[in-house]
Amino acid sequence: MIGAWHGLVIDCPDPKELSAFYRGLLGFIEVQDDGDWVVIGDAPDRPGLAFQRAEVFSAPTWPDPAVPQQMHLDLRVEDLDEAERRVLELGARRLEGGGASFRVFADPVGHPFCLVTM
Repeated sequence: MIGAWHGLVIDCPDPKELSAFYRGLLGFIEVQDDGDWVVIGDAPDRPGLAFQRAEVFSAPTWPDPAVPQQMHLDLRVEDLDEAERRVLELGARRLEGGGASFRVFADPVGHPFCLVTM
């Protein structure tokens, strides 16, 4: 092993706003806020998600390949219907695609993510 996973950095227009969406989605806490850089996680000394201000931001248009999805998270849930209701309340929007065991959404600035069951 060369290193340990520290975090995933997500470009966005407003780090505070998008981190609030993901805190609600994942139940994480804010562990760092430097204005243009906000980090959330389950503890300050564990890997987390970082949100970095991008002055020029092109929202993904997936499934249209004009602007690729750039990254996406898969989140395991117990009940797809209940999880969908809750992410829509947080500000997500449903995207095309999905199946019996997963559904596809976009966060408030367009990054795709999936809710999956096992």
